[in-house]
Amino acid sequence: VQLVESGGGMVQAGGSLRLSCVASGFAKEQYVIGWFRQAPGKEREGISCISSVDSTTYYDDSVKGRFTISSNAAKNTIYLQMNSLKPEDTAVYYCAVKYGMLIGTMRGTWSWGKGTQVTVSS
Repeated sequence: VQLVESGGGMVQAGGSLRLSCVASGFAKEQYVIGWFRQAPGKEREGISCISSVDSTTYYDDSVKGRFTISSNAAKNTIYLQMNSLKPEDTAVYYCAVKYGMLIGTMRGTWSWGKGTQVTVSS
């Protein structure tokens, strides 16, 4: 599977950004696709994902109520609308996919894109 992210950039605290991920080359129809992020000096963390089967979504508590994940099947694209951004949201954001079902967490074996930088200034 190939994943290409775009939409990162620099924004002031309280601002918004929308990330996009164009996906191709799926080997199976049932998969979960979503977003991770990695801040400097920290581990990569899963923040949101969506199921290909029924569009069920998952959000980490750190972004719940501020970020919205969505998909456009016709364009093979998923989006992450990020509102009310905070300096602690600064990170490299990665699109990722795993085969199987969404089980309420973002554990598992994922395939990654190359990432896009998001920087939120105070």
